[in-house]
Amino acid sequence: MNTLLVICFSFGYLALLFGVAYAAERRSAARRSLVSNPYVYALSMAVYCTAWTYYGSVGRAAYFGLEFVGIYLGPTLMAPVAWLVLRKIIRICHVQRLTSIADFISARYGKSASLGALVTVVCVLGVVPYISLQIKAIAASFDILTRGGQTSILAEGTVASSSALITTGALAFFTIIFGVRSVEATERHEGMVLAVALESLVKLVAFLAAGLFVTFGLFKGFGDVFEKAAAVPDLSRLFTLKGAGTSGTQWFTLLVLSMSAILLLPRQFQVSVVENVNENHLRKAMWLFPLYLIIINLFVLPLAFGGRLLAGQSIDADTFVLALPLQAGHPWLALLIYLGGLSAASSMIIVETIALSVMMSNHLLMPLLVRLPPARAESPSWFAYLGQVALHSRRLAVVAVLLLAYGYYAAVGHLLPLVNIGLVSFAAVAQFVPVVLGGLYWKGGTRQGATAGILAGFVVWFFTLVVPTMVGPDLLPSSILEQGLGGWSGLRPFALFGLTGLDYLSHGLFWSWFFNVGLYVGVSLLRMPSALEQRLAEEFVGVFHYRTGFEGPAGWQAGTPLPDVRALLTGFLGKKRTSQALHAFAERFPEAHVTSENVAPPQADPRLLAYAEKLLAGSIGPASARLLLSSSVGVEDISFDNVVGILRESQQLLEANRQLQKQQRQLQRLTGQLQEAYNQLQELDQHKDEFLYTVTHELRTPLTSIRALSEILTDSPEMEEEERHRFLLTITKESERLSRLITLVLDLEKYESGMATLEKSLVDVPEVLHDALESVGQLLRDKQIQLDVVVPPGLPLLSGDRDRLMQVLVNLLSNAVKSCRADGSGRISVVAEASADTLRIRVEDNGKGIDPEFHQLIFDKFFQARNQTMRKPEGSGLGLAITKKIVELHAGRIWVESQPEQGARFSFELPIAASETS
Repeated sequence: MNTLLVICFSFGYLALLFGVAYAAERRSAARRSLVSNPYVYALSMAVYCTAWTYYGSVGRAAYFGLEFVGIYLGPTLMAPVAWLVLRKIIRICHVQRLTSIADFISARYGKSASLGALVTVVCVLGVVPYISLQIKAIAASFDILTRGGQTSILAEGTVASSSALITTGALAFFTIIFGVRSVEATERHEGMVLAVALESLVKLVAFLAAGLFVTFGLFKGFGDVFEKAAAVPDLSRLFTLKGAGTSGTQWFTLLVLSMSAILLLPRQFQVSVVENVNENHLRKAMWLFPLYLIIINLFVLPLAFGGRLLAGQSIDADTFVLALPLQAGHPWLALLIYLGGLSAASSMIIVETIALSVMMSNHLLMPLLVRLPPARAESPSWFAYLGQVALHSRRLAVVAVLLLAYGYYAAVGHLLPLVNIGLVSFAAVAQFVPVVLGGLYWKGGTRQGATAGILAGFVVWFFTLVVPTMVGPDLLPSSILEQGLGGWSGLRPFALFGLTGLDYLSHGLFWSWFFNVGLYVGVSLLRMPSALEQRLAEEFVGVFHYRTGFEGPAGWQAGTPLPDVRALLTGFLGKKRTSQALHAFAERFPEAHVTSENVAPPQADPRLLAYAEKLLAGSIGPASARLLLSSSVGVEDISFDNVVGILRESQQLLEANRQLQKQQRQLQRLTGQLQEAYNQLQELDQHKDEFLYTVTHELRTPLTSIRALSEILTDSPEMEEEERHRFLLTITKESERLSRLITLVLDLEKYESGMATLEKSLVDVPEVLHDALESVGQLLRDKQIQLDVVVPPGLPLLSGDRDRLMQVLVNLLSNAVKSCRADGSGRISVVAEASADTLRIRVEDNGKGIDPEFHQLIFDKFFQARNQTMRKPEGSGLGLAITKKIVELHAGRIWVESQPEQGARFSFELPIAASETS
């Protein structure tokens, strides 16, 4: 394909990405973010899929089969625990305003400048070869596309071409305009994130297009590819890990390295942590990102096997994705695939170099500058100068990193397979795993332990994994591999201390972690952490106790004038940003009085100093921010004795607070109980009034009748004898009614006071039922009610009060008769049945029925009199209340089942065993 055309498409594509990024930044400035959604966040995390994935996975699979899956299975296995680990890291970095993995480790272990510098050096030396891999991929794919697939830089190992140098320069330019525009590194690069997300889609579509073309265009589908590969002995062995020569140890190492990389690679830390705008986006990314990894790897094996079947050894396997369409005569498809590879490589380079440039500026340059005499002179102009130096140093760091990567590519990288370089870089960042996990969950880790662990792990990593790559280009003698360093066989890179039997990657990771973890834990246990380290350990391990960056221990003593702090912040953040920050602090702590420039308190609040430190950490790193505060504005770090005193006072206040909360809960509980008791007394008082009113009303009715008839008899001595006799009968009936009512009231009072006694004897249930039915027989005949009685033979005898049980049955039968209509359609059924330990009697009618909301209330005394609107037969209102008391005195229970207009069924149970033994 024409070289100029490819160049135009390459720069046009990068310009398109810049346009997308620019539009996203404009929208963000207008508070209409295009990035604040979980889909863009998950796609940006796919920056993990670099040229290694795009080209190298196919090359690896062509000779090692399924081994490549481990690189993507690790992040997939890591996804479920992202909510526990990654979310905690995100919260810490947002609260502490940390912008890189070097910031994180440095801040956790005493904000050490030396530790931050060590982490930065490890990252640069470990990741620069990985960046060179991307340059190599872009340069190689460009040369293959422009030469029609006739040659491959990767295969021939020629000296770096001019395309690699041009690529390096172009990417340096775009990286600077994409992400290095502001001194405040915590400023989110929404344009860069959206561009990376778009590139993730482009490389996915392009790779799938290549896979579909080879699988269904050059072959007849997956089955055809795999069948033909299975027929070739050298390819059939690749269908299993064992056949491909991948041991269990090697597979485990790949999983561990990839799980480490997804958290700690600078580019992954940048997009997953620094650029995160909402912790809840993790919920969707936890399954979207693994799904992306699965989809982009669907065609890796078909492409690898297809390339081996069609091209054999004539084409480097790393270039199968691009070379096969070219060889088949489809240059435009090859151009699309080339742009996908450009997306995979450029997105990694841009994000990685931005992250490394911030680390190099914050941890290599700024700690030196803030120690210079002008920084101690409290000069606002010097502070502004430092801010500009920080910005320009990051731009220079971008260029420096890319030049280092190009130099590595020119000297060594062009001779190595893509995957080998990537795995070595993974092993480098894996040296941070112990100190990061320890910093998240162990308060005992110290700066000395972290430094010793990382330094030892890095040295072993370099010797076992990097030194062998320098032997091939003749940068080091081959005797190191064969005889060991200095001729000592115990210092052979592939058999350190005589350990053999492991592949080079597992061997290097084992020994590096052995010394790393051992020294980190051992040295930390030998030395107590400083006061600052203890405070930071508390903030990191317990980060979810602090909701904002304003919270947490201050860590500074008062004594600095507020204008000095404001001048320091203005120099780095600018006047507008400083004013916004101070207003935010004032809203949180109005008593600090920090917003007035004319009337200031004599000393800056210690909490303001801690907040200012976090703001500066976002611009120059936590170590430099601490050095700058202590050296420029005369702030003193809080002493150990002060820390102990503060902690003691805090503990006492917390204990007092806990006691107050406990007493408050007890008072609330007692208040609730008193309120409940008061409500019950009010209800009882109301029931008492209703009871007295009802009793008075019920007694007044017969008394009024008796009095009226007696007065008539007294005033009419000449009344006829027959009429007089009728009046006297009425007076007698009303007197008996009055007597029965008084008896019922007295009986109920006995039952409720517990004074009622039962005259127990053996009771024949059928006999009692017969007598009760005889008592209401005339009522049944008067209303022409049909009666059904079901009493099976052999019912057990009950031990109880016969008269009281008789009263229960008569009450229930009388109520049933009153409920039935008088038109001859009434029906009452009485059923008795026994089970193993109870005897149940049911009285059922087809009368008016009772609404379910009254099923419990009808057993209250005088309930009927209080609820005359309820559709229930009229009466004294005491019958069912007395009935319930009698049943309960016999250790039984009574209930009703009814619906309006569907009759009622009253049932009661008496325990046979209890009755027989009582």
